[in-house]
Amino acid sequence: MVFNSLTFIVFFAVLLLLHRLPFSWTVKKVNLLIASYIFYAAWNPPFILLLWASTIVDWFIARGIYAARDKSRAHRRAWLVISVAVNLGFIGFFKYGGFMLHNWQALMASLGVEYVPPAWHIVLPVGISFYTFVTMSYTLDVYLGRSKPIESPLNYALFVTFFPHLVAGPIVRPTQLVPQFYEPKQANRDQLLWGLGLMILGLFEKVVIADGGLSSAADQVFGAQGPVGFADAWLGTLAFSGQIFCDFAGYSTIAVGAALCLGFGLPDNFRMPYAAMGFSDFWRRWHISLSTWLRDYLYVPLGGNRKSELRTYANLMTTMLLGGLWHGANWTFVAWGGLHGLYLAVERWIRDRTGIQGEPVHWVNRLALGLLTYALVNVTWVFFRAHTFGGAARILQGMFGFAAGAEPVLATIYMIKVGVLITGVVATHWLMRERELEQVVSRTPWWLTGLVCAAMLFAVIVTQDSATAFIYFQF
Repeated sequence: MVFNSLTFIVFFAVLLLLHRLPFSWTVKKVNLLIASYIFYAAWNPPFILLLWASTIVDWFIARGIYAARDKSRAHRRAWLVISVAVNLGFIGFFKYGGFMLHNWQALMASLGVEYVPPAWHIVLPVGISFYTFVTMSYTLDVYLGRSKPIESPLNYALFVTFFPHLVAGPIVRPTQLVPQFYEPKQANRDQLLWGLGLMILGLFEKVVIADGGLSSAADQVFGAQGPVGFADAWLGTLAFSGQIFCDFAGYSTIAVGAALCLGFGLPDNFRMPYAAMGFSDFWRRWHISLSTWLRDYLYVPLGGNRKSELRTYANLMTTMLLGGLWHGANWTFVAWGGLHGLYLAVERWIRDRTGIQGEPVHWVNRLALGLLTYALVNVTWVFFRAHTFGGAARILQGMFGFAAGAEPVLATIYMIKVGVLITGVVATHWLMRERELEQVVSRTPWWLTGLVCAAMLFAVIVTQDSATAFIYFQF
């Protein structure tokens, strides 16, 4: 079930009605849990067994870790290893099984051995990387002493399965959501209106801008078989940069809005990333729930920046390479993560050598650093979008002016559309860089806010035919 569907609208309306009826808080939580399972099972019912398995395993493992708190560290670590092995085993098989098999075949072929395995038909469970990271954060927090096991199985299952964040994040921590289940939650009038407004905004970003406005240009450029010219390469890449932001930020905005309509708060996942000044700043603004997860559960345990300078660079690269692999079973994702790791390492090296910390003061320097950051981020998007290194090379050759004999790809109308939309997206990020949307709306006349929401909703309705599944469902 996707947010931009009539099925979801009916589903959410019924759930919202049930949540506002005078049932006990326990009954309402059971309703939310059942609804979340229905939400997930609507995609492929058998895979709900995998969701249950991940939930049940980490429920018992967390309790085992806590019960062993007075025993040896090795005893507690054994419980943790089981949790990590089970969750990564699920991801490894379903998400990376084919990838590992393909690379094994390539290795055997390079040694002169022809290996033809039986045909695999592995279906990637939607959202598996998200909900396994949610359950792993629970066992890791118990292991690290940051939290105790959740007493109520109902609260725990709802924490893992709560439908707004289930299939594409944000990746929530136990401390962010579980305490909200202790007392009855029901949105007041202001929360309900704000939540519905966020859902409209998210749908507008996804359906109108990402799908209706930018996806076609990106598909044409990255689908080109021959050399790609300078303008086409940059406009196609810029189109994808806007598409993936509006797609994923749109989903996160809908998720936050849907949760708020029910009385719950989810953490922000994006804070105007295309106004970032530097790459540390970018990752404080892009996919915040994943970047903080990787920081807290991978980068810091590896030693973070507490060791030698060389070790810090190695930790950055390791974290970002694994972050890239998390996004997909393809070496191009690893390259995407590696480039970001390199950017972060170079940025730290420059800051350590120059002593320059923080952001530039003069607006010209701020703008220059912001545009440089955005341009280099777009270089990395090439590897994220291209399916092969050959495809990425064609785009990069065009972006840097080395595409001889390139034929035009994008029609003038697509060039204009991409130029206008991307200018609008980036300008909005800069205007809102230091502002909160809620503060801006609070200072806007109610009738103007209503007109803007009505216009966005109308645009969503008339553009709906071009909508597709959310990109991040594949992760």
